Amino acid sequence: MAKIRVVLADDHPVVLAGMKALIEASPDIEVAGESHNGHAALQVLQAQAPDIAIIDISMPEMGGITLANRIVAEHAAIKILVLTAQEDRAYVQQLLSAGARGYVLKRSAAEELIRAIRTVHAGGVYIDPAIADKVLAPKNAEEHAASGIALSEREEEVLKLAALGWTNREAAEKLGISVKTVEFHKAAAMKKADLGNRIDLLRLAVARGWMRKEP
Repeated sequence: MAKIRVVLADDHPVVLAGMKALIEASPDIEVAGESHNGHAALQVLQAQAPDIAIIDISMPEMGGITLANRIVAEHAAIKILVLTAQEDRAYVQQLLSAGARGYVLKRSAAEELIRAIRTVHAGGVYIDPAIADKVLAPKNAEEHAASGIALSEREEEVLKLAALGWTNREAAEKLGISVKTVEFHKAAAMKKADLGNRIDLLRLAVARGWMRKEP
């Protein structure tokens, strides 16, 4: 199976070295390139064409928001994952609007970055649980009502894990059931709660308090 290829962009050498060591310890992910500023990142992305660009917000020469817009415009196939110390809601919303598919805090556990990479690569959206309640609060009465829909114990377990970025296989191993069973319960719960996408799922998770604790 082909590895997930990522390019790193961060102006702190120690952070870059730490990310690289963490990622290279994961058998399914590899670092295809790295850079210390936004302009250099674009050059590396052009040369390497990775699956994911992991970028910081505050970088010299070109900041993360501008870089995200450039990546979307010039390298649409590359998914964007933000790894930053910035926890302000405005930054999260700006990056998501610019096209980022994931937002992880540097202060979070290392496992969050790996889960985020896998989730984003699989086509999902990943928001660090530490800030999800700040940026994904239910927007209206319908979403508040959806948070009260009755789910079975198994459906709730599966959706909790999905919201926290666990893959179907990881959830199956944790719950002691098959991957197909996980997929069945997830689909049933998503339909029952009228959840159209992962953002809807994350909002439900925030409303139910799932993002504040591991299941």
